[in-house]
Amino acid sequence: MNNSVSNTGRLLWAGLRALLVLTLVTGVIYPLAVTGVAQALFHNKANGSEVKADGKVVGSSLIGQQDYGLAYFQLRPAKGLGENSVNTQYKLILSGATNRSADNPELVTWVKAAKAKVVKDNSTADYKVEPSRVPADAVTSSGSGLDPDISPAYAELQVHRVAERNGLSVAQVEKLVEEHTDGRTLGFIGEPRVNVLELNIALKALAAKS
Repeated sequence: MNNSVSNTGRLLWAGLRALLVLTLVTGVIYPLAVTGVAQALFHNKANGSEVKADGKVVGSSLIGQQDYGLAYFQLRPAKGLGENSVNTQYKLILSGATNRSADNPELVTWVKAAKAKVVKDNSTADYKVEPSRVPADAVTSSGSGLDPDISPAYAELQVHRVAERNGLSVAQVEKLVEEHTDGRTLGFIGEPRVNVLELNIALKALAAKS
């Protein structure tokens, strides 16, 4: 009986020691090590790929913002899955695709309305946007609904409006778009893209100098 109790006690103590060691290693040491390596080698990415302007954080290069006025470049439509109704301190769009088929009447209506708005918003006194030139990303949302990038074609479509509203020449704004156009990752993955937040920060700085 005493041996049985003693063995049980030793097993419990061994189990407790294993639990404490694993908790320390996997719950404390490992997370601290991973965090330390991430902060040392990938500081910006580890902190959310923050984008700064005028010495303060204005957003993330990974998440699109929908509050730009027509003086700035616009993102893709972002319907997502609706707006957050829990934390109402911020106006948040829940990530997710609208998930409509290509021939869905509701989607067709959205696309037609979005195209008409793109044509109207981006046509100026001396420049008329042709509906046939409106690219797909100007009238459809991405899978996440929070895409921070647009195609070079959509950025180029907006150049005349942005130039007119900021008192800049078309050539100046075109140069800005070209400077902020990233090619395919590793030269073959994905498509060329323009990060709208970073482009608008550069646009604001350029307009302030003019």
